[in-house]
Amino acid sequence: MAHYAFLDENNVVTSIIQGTEETELIEGLHPEVWYANFSGKTCKRTSYNTHGNIHSLSGTPFRYNYAEIDGIFDSNKGSDGAFIPVKPFESWSLDENCVWQAPTPKPTDDKFYLWSEDSLSWIEQL
Repeated sequence: MAHYAFLDENNVVTSIIQGTEETELIEGLHPEVWYANFSGKTCKRTSYNTHGNIHSLSGTPFRYNYAEIDGIFDSNKGSDGAFIPVKPFESWSLDENCVWQAPTPKPTDDKFYLWSEDSLSWIEQL
């Protein structure tokens, strides 16, 4: 099964459904077109296995990330557009693979950290 994201007039993801495979037509129409006509909203297929422009099952990445509610769709990114996740913190920036990055890298030791927007740093959790 394929997944499809519905967008509002500002390209914000409002819902995601599991639907027919993208290779199967519905009443002679591509699923994105049929679902858009049925719902009255823009519909874009999204890949459950794609994150950061990498396909987790060694397939071809599609639209950079799996869509998420309140995330956005950027039709100008890549050949098929990109789903951009919700920005987690004001200080973070979007990298070339459409993944939000903190201003300082997260420590890579075995400890647990949470981001502090107040101090703009990773705080170890005890």
